[in-house]
Amino acid sequence: MEVTALCITLLMTVLFLLCARDQKVDSAVLHIEPNRLQFFEYETVTFHCEGLKEEELSCKSSSRLTSTGSSCAIKNIFLEDSGEYWCEGKGGKRSNSVNITVINGSVILESPVLPVEEGNNVTLTCRKKMSSLHLTAGFYKDGLLIRSSSTGEMTIHSVSKSDEGLYKCHISGAGGSPESWMAVRGETMKGY
Repeated sequence: MEVTALCITLLMTVLFLLCARDQKVDSAVLHIEPNRLQFFEYETVTFHCEGLKEEELSCKSSSRLTSTGSSCAIKNIFLEDSGEYWCEGKGGKRSNSVNITVINGSVILESPVLPVEEGNNVTLTCRKKMSSLHLTAGFYKDGLLIRSSSTGEMTIHSVSKSDEGLYKCHISGAGGSPESWMAVRGETMKGY
């Protein structure tokens, strides 16, 4: 009786692992280029979909939208292009959703599009429009100032779930960025 229960448990574990592996291989992932969630008006943004056969990218209808295969680009992005994007295959399988923000202001926060894996480092950058200089910036999480940086960058080492939240930044004399959600996911199983 105990042997039978053990065999069933092992079989269920193997099936679970195989399903988890198949889901990871077959899942669709939407990437954005450049890799950030905030954009200045009139920039070009490209959406790439990976992991679907015969993928069809669902982007907002626009006369400025150009689509080729598994990607589409919006040139001269406008404020009204802010919102949710995803890709979807003909069978209805859908990727992760990504919410982008387009601003006509002077400051954006560059933060990763996809969730950051626990234990990894992540760098957030506060960027002023039309400037390549590294300006002093204050970084905020959930409305509270957490760090000031003379380089305009903040690195979070060994990210944990407690780092998940709404981030924004502010450059003195230039203004602040909108908030963006930074998601953190648990470490994936090795080999899968």
